Amino acid sequence: MTLREQVADTTRFGVTARILHWLMAVAIVAMIFVGGSMVGSLGNYGRLLSIHKTLGIVILVLAVIRIVNRLRQGPPRQADPLSRPERLLANGSEILMYALFLAQPIVGWCLVSASGIPIHLLGGVRLPAIVPTGAGLYAALRTVHSVLAYALLAAFTAHICAVLFHALVLRDRLIRRMTFGGRGAPER
Repeated sequence: MTLREQVADTTRFGVTARILHWLMAVAIVAMIFVGGSMVGSLGNYGRLLSIHKTLGIVILVLAVIRIVNRLRQGPPRQADPLSRPERLLANGSEILMYALFLAQPIVGWCLVSASGIPIHLLGGVRLPAIVPTGAGLYAALRTVHSVLAYALLAAFTAHICAVLFHALVLRDRLIRRMTFGGRGAPER
């Protein structure tokens, strides 16, 4: 299937939405590895923290762009209609993931702001503090950031499991909505 045919396919997300989706997927997988490595690496903690903060801001910017794009473009039509419970689950999980994509980096930015440490990203970019410095606020934000990290990991894992279920068990070609190329999973 050519790119022109993909653009004309009203059951697929637009090219911009698909590019943003996969850029965010790569950034989130990288964040999972960097975040996990930070916990067990004292020697590289500073470098990993700088990468972590930069990825967080990249994810925040991509999430905002994705939301604006989604509001402007709307979702594609369903090739196979979903039942009401399936539609509610799909819409609810999408809203949850977008909320987490926004909340987690904002809480992380607040967390670093509350620590009083200057917020430097890779490339020397410095972000302003967005909350006052304070030990109590820092402790609370650290807890919230950790809880949101586990929630985001769970939502991301559930999303991957749902995609695999549709591709490998249902074989309903739902994955075609967000991929490039023509076939997706073969028909039953």
